[in-house]
Amino acid sequence: MLALLGWRRCSWALLASALTLLLAVGCGPLPIWLLAQLQSGPAAAVPIDWGQRNAIVLLGAGTVRAAGSGEVEASLFAYGRIGKAAELYRACRRAGRECKVEVSGGDALGLGRPEAAVYADDLQRLGVDAADLLLDSRSMNTWQNAQFSSPLLKAYGADRVLLVSSAYHLRRSTLYFAHFGIHAIPVPADHVDGVLSWLPLSYNFAMADVALHEYSGIVRYHVYNAMGWNVRATQPGAL
Repeated sequence: MLALLGWRRCSWALLASALTLLLAVGCGPLPIWLLAQLQSGPAAAVPIDWGQRNAIVLLGAGTVRAAGSGEVEASLFAYGRIGKAAELYRACRRAGRECKVEVSGGDALGLGRPEAAVYADDLQRLGVDAADLLLDSRSMNTWQNAQFSSPLLKAYGADRVLLVSSAYHLRRSTLYFAHFGIHAIPVPADHVDGVLSWLPLSYNFAMADVALHEYSGIVRYHVYNAMGWNVRATQPGAL
């Protein structure tokens, strides 16, 4: 009988914990807090001190196949990043400095065109010269973005690297780029947040998933480093 009562107490405690977590996520407090931690610090906007040879690294956010036409185009989440990269390029040119935009992203979804090529078309429509584009069409994730961007940036000889992505993505991205010897200045293209609500919202669950994906990537990086599973880090200051 005591065992049965103990099991019931444990069941009620687990149920209460699950309900609390459900409300904390769905009603907004937890994703708001998680995203606030990700989007502060290294993701904060800073004044740009242009070098002589500048590289603006644009990280991909996916592509989609347009209904009807079947054309491959940038996803909804990519346009803020593309616009920010073009804005920085124009500012760099106005300052009279040399500037390249390195677009990093392969065809992770198998749609027939890499993200880098799709985004390059959009950047040219926004005024970026084709001669100032560097394309990495192989990378399938953020780690490979850093890995495959490194030789391109070193070959160009950039003395200033700006990393453009969504604010929630920049903490993990700068960590990966630093591993490959790239000291990159993070530039947020957009920010996201949860929404406080009396009732659980699917949007808040999606935002929690976005945040947890970033945190898990950061934890995985440190675990892999401790286990010696990551490729050897490039010495700081190599770029």
